[in-house]
Amino acid sequence: MDNETELEENIVNNDIVDDAATNTWQRLHPIAILYFGIAFIRGLMGSFIYIAPGLLIGYNSIKDYPFIALPIVIIIIALLVTTTVLSFYFFQYRLSKGSIEIRSGVLNKKHVNLPFSRIQNVKIEQPLYYRYAGFACLALDTAGSVKQEAKVVALKLDFAEKLKQEILAQHQVSANIEAEHLESTTDIEIPPDETLLNTRSVRDLVIHGITSNRIWIFLGVLAPLYDEIASYVGEFLLSIGIDLGDSFSLVSHSWWQVSLYALSMTMFIMLLLTLFSVFGSIMTFYGYSLTKKGDRYIRRSGLFTKHEVTMRLSRLQMIAHKRDWLDMLLKRINLSFDQSNAGTQNMQGAALTNKIMVPSIKPAQADALINEVYPENQLAKLPFQAISKRYLIRIIALMLLPLFSIVSALALYNLKIQLTLIFTGVFLFLCLLTYMRWLRWGYATDKNFIYVRKGIFGIDTYCFPNYKVQQTSFKQSIFMKRRGLCSVKLVLASGTMDIPFITEIQGKELVNSCLYHIESSGKSWM
Repeated sequence: MDNETELEENIVNNDIVDDAATNTWQRLHPIAILYFGIAFIRGLMGSFIYIAPGLLIGYNSIKDYPFIALPIVIIIIALLVTTTVLSFYFFQYRLSKGSIEIRSGVLNKKHVNLPFSRIQNVKIEQPLYYRYAGFACLALDTAGSVKQEAKVVALKLDFAEKLKQEILAQHQVSANIEAEHLESTTDIEIPPDETLLNTRSVRDLVIHGITSNRIWIFLGVLAPLYDEIASYVGEFLLSIGIDLGDSFSLVSHSWWQVSLYALSMTMFIMLLLTLFSVFGSIMTFYGYSLTKKGDRYIRRSGLFTKHEVTMRLSRLQMIAHKRDWLDMLLKRINLSFDQSNAGTQNMQGAALTNKIMVPSIKPAQADALINEVYPENQLAKLPFQAISKRYLIRIIALMLLPLFSIVSALALYNLKIQLTLIFTGVFLFLCLLTYMRWLRWGYATDKNFIYVRKGIFGIDTYCFPNYKVQQTSFKQSIFMKRRGLCSVKLVLASGTMDIPFITEIQGKELVNSCLYHIESSGKSWM
């Protein structure tokens, strides 16, 4: 580890790119074995949803012949140890002039040569098991990369910080930008050269946990185990004197008592799910701070694993202003600043290196942050142009109604009156969703920005500079052409924005305006 100490001294003396030691391949600290081991276990757990059916099928065999499980456990442990040690052994990195090289992989060898000038984000992660030993992981993303390009998984924390500053120095531009404090109600330590823009209290995180829907991902993973879980829950309730079968029996109880039991059980389950979601929100965003340093925005958060995400203003592709129906009732907004490939909305916020999310902030705070990032935006002022009512005709009259007519006719032919009523309810509900979606969908433009509004019961609004558009698509079917309508698709590095069923004149103006600003602005999308 002498080479790493020498590297650290070189960084302090600004000699990192010139010293001969920077050309030497470095090995990780042995504590990295712990990281690779946990990564292997996480990968195994991530594949659980695929192997769960096989486990459930073989469960009875293992229960009847327990000795079968012993060699399986031994094989898994041996695979864990072997993979972990070999991953540690084959991982090397070195710093050369203005770049970092990383060699990794056991069977699938990987060699990454990453110039500092191409690095878009520098993220420092400090898992709980690294925190007390003073180590951290340094994650590096390149501009426009689909996934994370490189990670050095066991560096001393102060060394990682200094290396981060060395990388960021390659992108430094001179700018005099003023910012004001929007919220400073916690004891979070902020470096003196950074300006605090926003923090989140535990109360805000609880609200975010209540309004977020990440719990449904958890429920989806558990889907193959529902029968087993129900069996264990039933046995546990019986052990404490609660018989669900008897409680929901119309033979021994009146209908209103059964309804009351069902309502109580539903409320209890929803409470448990909400508690899971609240815990996930606190675990992800605890100690949240959003700061600014020059043209860079820095988010820090995390209860067990501390995350730090850095984003240059020039890398920002769009701002997403999201409000679900519960957010609207509580007057809260989830604001995210998206870079390239930020279409993965269901991933855990702190795990993303291509976005900075500000959870559950008040409208005034959201407006202040948007105006701080894009001072010339008119998101709160411009009226949105709605899409054509022909959208309703296409979805309801040409798609839903024919399908509903067929299935309902078959149900009536077989005298399935109850089934017909269910189909009718589903059809009316889908019509309501379609209407709400049409009601929310719209767009607006000014000389600098494009604004797109979407949603069903909530409202999501997106704001992005017109020169960030990388590709445009103008589509017309035969029926749309007859009515003078079109659909426009705008492709950005952070995702795709669709604006359907607008007039042909509006569509051509929007496409031509985007192409004009892309060519005339002279600005880069990153």
